[in-house]
Amino acid sequence: MQLDFVARELTIKLVYYGPALSGKTSNLQALHRLTSDASRGRLMTLETRDDRTLFFDLLPLAFKAEGDLSLRIKLFTVPGQVIHSSTRRLVLQGADGVAFIADSQLSETENNRVAFLDLRQNLKDNGLDLKKLPLVIQFNKRDLQAIRPDEEIGDLARHGREPVYKAIATRGEGVLETFLGLLALTWTRLDAEHDFSNKFRVRSDTFVAALAKQLGVTGDPQRLIDAAVGVDPRSSVRKEQVP
Repeated sequence: MQLDFVARELTIKLVYYGPALSGKTSNLQALHRLTSDASRGRLMTLETRDDRTLFFDLLPLAFKAEGDLSLRIKLFTVPGQVIHSSTRRLVLQGADGVAFIADSQLSETENNRVAFLDLRQNLKDNGLDLKKLPLVIQFNKRDLQAIRPDEEIGDLARHGREPVYKAIATRGEGVLETFLGLLALTWTRLDAEHDFSNKFRVRSDTFVAALAKQLGVTGDPQRLIDAAVGVDPRSSVRKEQVP
């Protein structure tokens, strides 16, 4: 988190983490399509020849929040390949929240587990505590065959600490829900620690909803956030469970 008191501007960093080819870049691409021109910056992607992320993706978003505060969000992805552990650790530095993008295919269950343990270790190496960090899990690729059944994901969510979202990122399904759920968790934690609501005359209970409107969300944004399976995204009482 970076706060410019003079400009009344808050910058937060959100990182999309997960195994190779789980759909991290697809999530950012969908968000880029869904975000208004006035709010989004240029999506920067560095890929290898096989269309895999080599270093990271970056999508900057900017909003004018209620009260005296402007918000900038820097969305990063990390490369999923095992050999890029040092790059993932570097990108995680200073993260305010993490979305773990899991691959729903049964054949990828072990890769999900390894990537989640890798996330835990890299956060620890950066001096960050996974138990305190805002975290959501997205099970992507729900349109494919041989995937983990809804019942299993529901059971995982009920016994875990993280809000869980189901998605088909290539179609944009579940993408906004995941992003807004993570943003809600992150804002709740930062506001509790730094009292932004009072310092900048921001209504904490409507903050994320106001930003969602600028994203082009119609209807009640809270319904998207509440699409999580299991835990309420606004709850701070959660137990950790490996996806």
